[in-house]
Amino acid sequence: MLPLALPKFIRKKALQYTPLPLQSKISIERWLRGREECYRLGKADAVVVSYEKCGRTWLRVMLSRFYQRRYGLAESRLLNYDNLHRLRPEVPAILFTHDRYLRHYTGPDGPEQSVFRDKPVILLVRDPRDVAVSLYFHWLHRVKPHNKMLDNMPPHGSEISMYEFVLNPDSGLPAIMAFMNRWRAQATNIPQLALYRYEDLRTDTEKYLEQVLRTLGETPAADEVAEVVAYTEFEKMKQREMNGENSDSRLVAADINNPDSFKARRAKVGGYRDYFDPGQIETIDRLVTAQLDPAFAYRSPPV
Repeated sequence: MLPLALPKFIRKKALQYTPLPLQSKISIERWLRGREECYRLGKADAVVVSYEKCGRTWLRVMLSRFYQRRYGLAESRLLNYDNLHRLRPEVPAILFTHDRYLRHYTGPDGPEQSVFRDKPVILLVRDPRDVAVSLYFHWLHRVKPHNKMLDNMPPHGSEISMYEFVLNPDSGLPAIMAFMNRWRAQATNIPQLALYRYEDLRTDTEKYLEQVLRTLGETPAADEVAEVVAYTEFEKMKQREMNGENSDSRLVAADINNPDSFKARRAKVGGYRDYFDPGQIETIDRLVTAQLDPAFAYRSPPV
């Protein structure tokens, strides 16, 4: 088996030239990624869990800005697991995960909860209808062909409409809601789990960012929180992306001439309704009402 210590690009190249069927290579890579994530979870001080397109990068930038400001770190240093912790031990090592590969290592009924049990876990969720639409643009413009295959998305170059993507059981609403429901079911097994909704962060960013920081064991001052919120306003983040001011690849537009390829793309609550006809919206809303745990409080239609 390929050693965990090998850099990712070496492991990927080694798998590429291994004489195995494609599906076997995919399974091995998923297992390796799950093993690496399990190892990092064991070393992390805290975890942020979310499905794709739930505002995780926005939260990462806010937390990065808080620690940059508090400890005099460079603005270009975006929080990435233990990179800031190695510069200043006071900064916690925070693992950001979509929890996509872990069960490929632990097994579907493996001890997944145990690796989250002894540390603060922030579960960041968003209306799955908005997630599905945002994920469609992400799939269309930002995801590499290899990762589309690895993450069970429609193949690169597929002729698929947004509506078909949203209803796709492997990458659309059903998959997103299954993730949310699974985490809801696990909540009682993770004592330090704190649920935050993207919509609440948008409505009162200062209030909920302060709560997130306290979940991480920090005691933020009001002026610190206010400065972070001002720095990470959506329009300012989008302007920095348009101007090419971001050094981290997570914050760089795939195509500077295509607004739909930006990381800071739209951030509109309930924006999914702008892309479908009334009949399609009704079908999407019914699906959410029928399948999503009501504890998340995503009413149909959103208000």
